[in-house]
Amino acid sequence: MGVTLAWLRHDLRLADNPLFRFERPPEQLLCVYVLDRDWLAPPPGLGLPRIGPARLRFLWQSLIALRGELLRRGSDLLVRVGDPVEVVAGLAERHGASEVRVRRDAGWDETQQTLRLGEALGEGVRLWQIDGGMLLDEASLPMPLASLPPGFSSFRRRVERDWAVPAACQAPVTLPPWPDGAPRGLPPLARVCDGAARWRPDARGAFSFAGGEEAGLARLEHYLASGAVARYKQTRNGLSGPDFSTRLSPWLAHGCLSARQVHDAVQAWEARHGANESSYWVIFELLWRDYFHWAARQEGAALFGPRRLPPEEAAFLAWREGRTGMPFIDAAMGELAATGWLSNRARQNVASYLVHELGGDWRLGAAWFEHALIDFDTASNWGNWRYIAGVGRSAQMHRFDVLWQAERYDPEGAYVARWQPELAELPGGRARQRPWTVAPERFAPPLAGTSGQGARAGARQGG
Repeated sequence: MGVTLAWLRHDLRLADNPLFRFERPPEQLLCVYVLDRDWLAPPPGLGLPRIGPARLRFLWQSLIALRGELLRRGSDLLVRVGDPVEVVAGLAERHGASEVRVRRDAGWDETQQTLRLGEALGEGVRLWQIDGGMLLDEASLPMPLASLPPGFSSFRRRVERDWAVPAACQAPVTLPPWPDGAPRGLPPLARVCDGAARWRPDARGAFSFAGGEEAGLARLEHYLASGAVARYKQTRNGLSGPDFSTRLSPWLAHGCLSARQVHDAVQAWEARHGANESSYWVIFELLWRDYFHWAARQEGAALFGPRRLPPEEAAFLAWREGRTGMPFIDAAMGELAATGWLSNRARQNVASYLVHELGGDWRLGAAWFEHALIDFDTASNWGNWRYIAGVGRSAQMHRFDVLWQAERYDPEGAYVARWQPELAELPGGRARQRPWTVAPERFAPPLAGTSGQGARAGARQGG
């Protein structure tokens, strides 16, 4: 083989990445990442770009780290901003690529881009697609993709009946050299988005995410070595602190880690310390992630509902900006805006509040999360929002009693006071969750009702 082009998307790692596994290595390898120009433009209705500064900064850190790993193995990385299909097809033509490799992503846009690329490639150029990053490949699912069950529980029972997750593959020691005369490197982040280059997380988040494969592996090692994994099921509904949850979701979303790497590491921990309910629950959450991925692949464009978003109304803007008057919601939305991350428990509650208390359009909420989250993942994000709204694979809506949730998971009001310092002046406990009842002259009642009929189970992301 002559030149192979590896088109990287949500798979920014070398270990357990099938794009870098060759039965017969090519003579030269061109590794390309294209930041879709459309991500930098606001979709109609939202007024903000699809990728916000927190995620873009993490992405650029991951690309810089990946380039370093590629250089150490004799290769390199080229990063461009533009239309991914035009850029990849143009590079393949200019440098005589005989093969273009790409991972099958769950996103509809990514799927359509791959189809367009197949049409744009010249004669004799092979488009090679493969699954990667998940626990299971499509070929190892216990049912055809078209027959994926409508609910996770049924999927899990069928998978766990007789399953074996393949071991993660090691990173290659060396890679084929860079094509002669091909461009390489990436532009400074400040040139792409000055706001992302200047963005820094608020220290109140008590955790700072750094992009890249090495950083992801270090976080995984810390979480297991600290023993936090043994308490995961008991602590996963926490709100503050570095280790109540795995916090692996940003590295998984960008493909700096694969699900199999996490699975292997948890199994190795269990071999040394013994399996328990909590260590199993980490794998359980990875299986949820797999399910959302396959569901998104099955549903295609239907995942998003009507793609044209409605206009932003006053209630949505108050929710987005943390001005609803409901401390638990406003604190969570403040944390999201300031750090790019939010606990699973908080995500469930803010989604429910927008949809079921404020009457907001779930698609606007999902689009805001797409902009704001460091760990945005198309399948998990949009699948979770549909789940809460009751418009997904199950017609049952999931409505949370936010005050009940707040008083259970933040009984002293420490979380709301952290993100809304004015509440710290009130006595701890119920007063901080219902400040309008103890200081009506200072705190107005929330915008909507305060007694939602709460479903107390919810969607999963942010583990």
